[in-house]
Amino acid sequence: MGLRTDNFNVNFEVKAKVIYESDTDDIINQYIIFCKVFNEQTKRYGMTQKAVTETICICKDRNVLREYLAQREKEVVTIMMSLFDEEQIMKSFIKSERHDEARETAERMIKMGKLSLDEIALCVHSLSLDELRELEAEVMQLA
Repeated sequence: MGLRTDNFNVNFEVKAKVIYESDTDDIINQYIIFCKVFNEQTKRYGMTQKAVTETICICKDRNVLREYLAQREKEVVTIMMSLFDEEQIMKSFIKSERHDEARETAERMIKMGKLSLDEIALCVHSLSLDELRELEAEVMQLA
């Protein structure tokens, strides 16, 4: 009795529809234009209410989603600003987590006592030398 191995060839076919801006005046095309205008305005003004209000103004002037934006402008601003807030909260959380991890790493290195603060600063880029000095002082007080 021997082991039997079979080789199987599996082919997958993936299809994706990509939607582009076109000359049509349908709702999907208008939404694509709205998103393009919004991206331009966020590049110009950042993730701000100014970017949102400018996007709405430009789109209304270009007759893009004009009726919808005229009826629900405040709602659109509120929704888009809440999206900014959620994104900012997530970015802040990630930045805070990374900073905490960097501090923990630097603290372990300081406790080991094998590297100078300058050398630790080369390894832990996100902490300044002043932050490392403060951390060293904290570690020495606990010791």
